[in-house]
Amino acid sequence: MATATSSKAASWEPAEVKAELLKQYPPKVARKRAKQIMINEALENETPEITANVRTIPGIITMRGCTYAGCKGVIMGPTRDIVNLVHGPIGCSFYAWLTRRNQTDAGPDGENYMTYCFSTDMQEQDIIFGGEKKLAAAIQEAYDLFHPKSIAIFATCPVGLIGDDIHTVAANMKKKLGDCNVYAFSCEGYKGVSQSAGHHIANNQVFRHIVGENDEVKPGKFKINLLGEYNIGGDGFEIDRIFEKCGITCISTFSGNSTYDQFASAHTADLNAVMCHRSINYVADMLETKFGIPWIKVNFIGAGATAKSLRKIAEYFGDKELIARVEEVIAEEMPAVEAAAAEVRARTEGKTAMMFVGGSRAHHYKELFNEMGMKTISAGYEFGHRDDYEGRRVIPDIKVDADSRNIEEIEVEADPTRYQPRKSAEEIEALEKAGYSFKHYEGLMPDMDKGTLIIDDLNQYEAEKLVELLKPDIFCAGIKEKFSIQKLGIPMKQLHSYDSGGPYAGFKGAVNFYHEIDRLVSSKVWGYLKAPWQRNPQLSASYNY
Repeated sequence: MATATSSKAASWEPAEVKAELLKQYPPKVARKRAKQIMINEALENETPEITANVRTIPGIITMRGCTYAGCKGVIMGPTRDIVNLVHGPIGCSFYAWLTRRNQTDAGPDGENYMTYCFSTDMQEQDIIFGGEKKLAAAIQEAYDLFHPKSIAIFATCPVGLIGDDIHTVAANMKKKLGDCNVYAFSCEGYKGVSQSAGHHIANNQVFRHIVGENDEVKPGKFKINLLGEYNIGGDGFEIDRIFEKCGITCISTFSGNSTYDQFASAHTADLNAVMCHRSINYVADMLETKFGIPWIKVNFIGAGATAKSLRKIAEYFGDKELIARVEEVIAEEMPAVEAAAAEVRARTEGKTAMMFVGGSRAHHYKELFNEMGMKTISAGYEFGHRDDYEGRRVIPDIKVDADSRNIEEIEVEADPTRYQPRKSAEEIEALEKAGYSFKHYEGLMPDMDKGTLIIDDLNQYEAEKLVELLKPDIFCAGIKEKFSIQKLGIPMKQLHSYDSGGPYAGFKGAVNFYHEIDRLVSSKVWGYLKAPWQRNPQLSASYNY
């Protein structure tokens, strides 16, 4: 079975696969789409240019989410003690309710609102006459029931269309309530080309309304913020376990299992460690500009990547005890990981994978597949920008189009009293001369093999065509693609919400992932899958011209 798959995959050249994907499109559409389908040349520092962060072509069934999904669902959804109130029809709120399996614990204060679905439940009359009074009443009701520290309001498409002034309502209610921070996000679903716009909007408002509100110095040494980790399937719990074992203090996580106070205290950390570059780099840049906290790119997906990231954090602080402790932890954790990898590798070596997930996640999971001896033959992002593919060095070359101008750019300046560079210019220069990278991300392309396909904003047709042509041993994407791929006889693993699995981060997470992928690619059940119409075709037809 595996031999047949390899033979079939090898019979298609990358250029032929690209031509097959484009063949069904009208000429104008094919020309546009061709710029988003890149055959990787593995040119080290000179990666080819890809078109990304552009509108999905009308009529194509995209796998993307909307701006509201990125703001409420991704960034703010994992918080546990902020009441997230959706202003709009109930369907929008239900859509963003616990869909990503972000896990939380109640914490010492016992507050955890993630299990609730808060909505103003707008009806036709609210669309006609306006919903501002209904929104104010909903804020008051949430406050009376829960007395939360904070209430966040999220605009959905109808709200933007009718012009409800959610920011004024929020400001008035904040003044009225006194001890509850109320603020709003203009994150209507149509606001950007994908959920990426929602990430940016969320970052802006969290920074404007919460970050810096609490100057209390938290206990602990080696204080960091972990940015772009959403605790899907308990990933954040595993990373916290490792940090605690190493003696690293995590002041805040943006935003898995996070609290209002974590956001408010984020400016007191000494280093920002960025996991998902696309969803959170805005906050990292603003924290550096306003408070002097430098940031580095890390990855806790994959045992090797986890060890590398821990060493990078320890090197930044330059403390001999911390460096030694990190090495001890790695030495303690790796034997179990290596044993699990060796056990599955006999069955997974040489297998192939495809990954089309959110920004950074496809790149991160390539590490885990590498550790299993598997090859990623095609990958891409739903909402990536060019810098996520080609590296941050291309940022000055990215043209700001009309869609990107919809998103407010906050002007941030150094705080007159609280700006404090965590390291001197000389210390930064010494680290960089030694090969240390600040504010740097290489992107996906340099890590992909030559001749592999990198595809931005993959759609349903192309996903099925890729599977038909290259027959990967596993396909990784989101819920919308899951069942159509499985019907083609290929195991499909959700990497948005992990189905019912996880954690996959850190050392224990790597072991979980090895075993789960081994079960999927080694099972013979997929070869027996045939749809009813394939077993017993009812109708046949032909075209006559």
